[in-house]
Formats: sequence, structure tokens, C-alpha cells
Amino acid sequence: MSREHRLTQVFIRLADTLVAEFDLVDFLGMLAEASVELLDVDAAGLMLADDHGVLHVMASSDDQAELLELFELQQNEGPCPECFRSGVPVVNVDLADWPDFASAAAAGGYVSAHALPLRLRGQVIGAMNLFRSDPTPLTEEDAALGQALSDMATIGLLHERELRGQQELAGQLQHALDSRVVIEQAKGMLAERAGVSLPDAFTAMRSYARGRGCGLTSVANSVLDGTLETSALLTQ
Repeated sequence: MSREHRLTQVFIRLADTLVAEFDLVDFLGMLAEASVELLDVDAAGLMLADDHGVLHVMASSDDQAELLELFELQQNEGPCPECFRSGVPVVNVDLADWPDFASAAAAGGYVSAHALPLRLRGQVIGAMNLFRSDPTPLTEEDAALGQALSDMATIGLLHERELRGQQELAGQLQHALDSRVVIEQAKGMLAERAGVSLPDAFTAMRSYARGRGCGLTSVANSVLDGTLETSALLTQ
């Protein structure tokens, strides 16, 4: 599949928040994965802010990226917090500006990092992290494409919030945070039952959800309550 064809598919998914089974965590996870696929980066992650301006990690392309995002929040330093505060892209900067973050990134195998705001008309609701394992600068083309993906995702998130009658981001965000807990619990249960790794368990649940057009959180709940057999998830 060409990059242009894949990009068209991604933009259609980012624009489609009208489906009844819209799953915010899966939506953001898809954006993180698509960013790694379409941009010249090795990992990506998404953070959203609550009504008090506090960022929360919502999705990551892999566990190492998530750990680094959590480190950013704990230390309140790094490209993502800086991007959220300023509302402008933080691209091709010297990580030495954040020495603790630079050390943590290097320990995780990353030597460069960037961040793009999730924004619409001056309203910044979060940021997307992009990580690379080499120091090659992010090109203007990839930075622009990454920002376009972030902008489209922001429009989708705000549209979904209005569609569901949520007057504040808090309701949308809390629902997503609750969903993350359910997904993590189901991932662990499935990994233990099937004797597979946590990433493989997550991939199985996600593939099952996407293959049947249902929400990832719905699948996770079915794993937890036992209504979805392990064999059904692993024989796709």
C-alpha cells in the first residue's frame, strides 16, 4: 500500500467520530501507530489535558514510549509539556535543554524527540510526542504531516465531545482514563491465560475489535467478564 493511500485511510478514520462504537483510547492509539508508520519516527505517544490543564498519558505506540511520557509528566520537563504550554511545535531542539529527560530518553534508546500540539483556533487540548533512535532531524514535510494529523485528531476529539453532549473535556477524558484501566487489566488477564506477552495480548484484542467494528474497551470488558473466549482472540 502506498503512503498516499494509507494516509487517506488514516484521515478518514480520524474524521469519523460519528460511529456508535467510537472508542477514544483506540482512536488515540491508532493515531500514535499511524504517526510511526507515516512519519520517519520510531515511537509516538499522545497526551490530553484535563480541565485544570494537567496532562495525562492517553496512548503510546509501545511501552518504552509510554514510560518516557510518564517521566515527562513526573518531572514536568521535555518536549511534550513545553509544546502544550506554548501551543507551538517543539521540533529539532537540543534535548540538553532538559538534561533529566535527555538521560531518560537515552536510557530508553531514543536520542531525539519532538512534540506537536493538539490544537484548534488557539485551544490546545494536548500534545503528541515523536521519538527517534537517531539524531537525524525531523524533516519539514514530516513535521507538517504530523501537525496535520494532530489537527485532524483535535477536530475529531472536540466534535465527539460536542456530539455526546459533553460540555467539558473532563467527562471525555475521565471516560478515556477509565477505559485505559479496563484495557490494561484485560491485557494482563489475556496474557496470563494465553501465555503470551503483554504486547501480543494487546495486539490480539485490538485486531479482534477492529476486525468486527467494535470498541477496544468493549472487547476488554468481554475479556474480563469471561464472555469472550481466549481462543476467539488468538485464532484470527
